[in-house]
Amino acid sequence: MRSRGCRLAVCIFILGTIGLLAPARAQDNPDGSARSKILALEHAWNQAEAFHDVKSLDSLFDNALVYVDADGSLFTKAAFLEHARSAHLQQVVTQSMSVQIHGDTAIVTGVYQATSFENARLVTRRGRFVDTWVYKNSTWVCVAAQATPIVH
Repeated sequence: MRSRGCRLAVCIFILGTIGLLAPARAQDNPDGSARSKILALEHAWNQAEAFHDVKSLDSLFDNALVYVDADGSLFTKAAFLEHARSAHLQQVVTQSMSVQIHGDTAIVTGVYQATSFENARLVTRRGRFVDTWVYKNSTWVCVAAQATPIVH
């Protein structure tokens, strides 16, 4: 009888421990979901910029966007959208992206490779970037971005 009672107590203890850990696992899931969403938004940004899709870019950026380009130029949202509309960008590919969630803020770091036409020739540039996203009005929007060229 004692043996059954001990086994029952161990089972109750294990189930109780699993029950206590389940909420912790559930809390990890929203961060994982947010990371996936933000990575998808980063890829959508690349596509929209390559296709000069200013409407899509507009939806990704907060109205107070601050963007520091690889050459040090400072852009507001309106200036960045105008630049994207007229740029000769062909493709942007990101690599090694990392997303860190801090409450309603996410920091994305990574490496990009941008290909564009300049003076009738194809030019490829590489750089590192840091993008800051904020969860606002039930959606993620980019509030700040910065690009730094990688020089060899």
